[in-house]
Amino acid sequence: MKPQTIAEKIISAHSERPVYADELSIVRVDGAMASDTTAPYTIKAFGEMGGLRVWDPGKVALVIDHAAPAPNETISNLHQMMRRFAREQGIRLFDVGEGICHQVIMENGYVRPGDVFIGADSHTTHYGSINAFSTGVGSTDLAAVWLTGKIWLKVPRTVRIVLNGTLQPDVHAKDVIMHIMGIVGIEGATYQAIEYCGETVERMTTASRGVLANMAVEMGGKAGLVNPAGLQLDHPFTPVFPDEGAVYSRTLEIDVSTLRPQISLPHSPDHVRELALVKGKKITYAFIGTCTNGRLEDLHAAAEVLRGRHVHPQVRLLIIPASKKVYMEALRDGTVETLSEAGATFGVSGCGPCVGSHMGVPGDGEVVVSAANRNFQGRMGNPRAEIYLASPATVAASAVLGQLAEAADLG
Repeated sequence: MKPQTIAEKIISAHSERPVYADELSIVRVDGAMASDTTAPYTIKAFGEMGGLRVWDPGKVALVIDHAAPAPNETISNLHQMMRRFAREQGIRLFDVGEGICHQVIMENGYVRPGDVFIGADSHTTHYGSINAFSTGVGSTDLAAVWLTGKIWLKVPRTVRIVLNGTLQPDVHAKDVIMHIMGIVGIEGATYQAIEYCGETVERMTTASRGVLANMAVEMGGKAGLVNPAGLQLDHPFTPVFPDEGAVYSRTLEIDVSTLRPQISLPHSPDHVRELALVKGKKITYAFIGTCTNGRLEDLHAAAEVLRGRHVHPQVRLLIIPASKKVYMEALRDGTVETLSEAGATFGVSGCGPCVGSHMGVPGDGEVVVSAANRNFQGRMGNPRAEIYLASPATVAASAVLGQLAEAADLG
């Protein structure tokens, strides 16, 4: 066999033969997921295909997270459809408040290193953080997976991103991925896997690796795969490493040692600048949460900035933990108290205002600094608002000063 990338190795292990970039293959699937934005369409398509039973109820999950609790009767009825289907099929449904799909899938062991996981959500690339090949598909494709337990894939080429150096104390994984996005662009890795490696990655926590894998899709990536060197999980696993001599479409080497906090300007995630160049822009709304930056590590970073301080009187800070488990952990260790005393408001675990359906749609002309993954015009529900993307630490510092700022500005 020729040397293979991580993506080629995992897909080959789920195919009838070894496969390489640009080849088509029928691939066995280890798990599948749909949220409330896509599950109703998937259920309908599954029925139209003649589906009676999903191929393996234990490998399928449904999650109500994008509009949870339901903001209107139409969405509430769609949630009811999901609950009925889950009961009929014997599928696990994560209901209102349990958390964001990608967080609860990881927490509940639906995906493991070396797996192929398919989700009807673009940020399904997230599971590459633990060395799985995971990708988002449309509702009809997912219905076919439910029916057969298989999917056809064109094996993606791979972009290799090597990160070396030691991050400065106030620089986080979000700053790293935004810097990468500024170089690669939103179309720079279209239908390619992105393979992250290097000494910096090896030292990253699982949560930080999740930020890299999650936002691979913001560069057009089919998958985001983090090299498993240094990966620590609470169960034994067999890591999938790339072969020496594997063929990459591009290799990008970055020394992060001098990297400073980054920010993404409206209205595109790749419109990235060093934060120091745009500091001082007044804000009215700060948001920490989403599948990208709503984990315990992120709440800790915000609490470290906010401890002993208070949110600016003209700013509201909304925090939505990625799952109930994250919220409970933050409650037990005092993080929720620290953030609440600083003036933060907590929302129900879920996607919240990230998709603009409810729970924090900004008003006309508002300037938002968000720890989310997208800032396209109208993304949070109002095309007349400005959305800046940043790390949780930067969001917290900006909330205190009432303007775009980095933690170092607080003294």
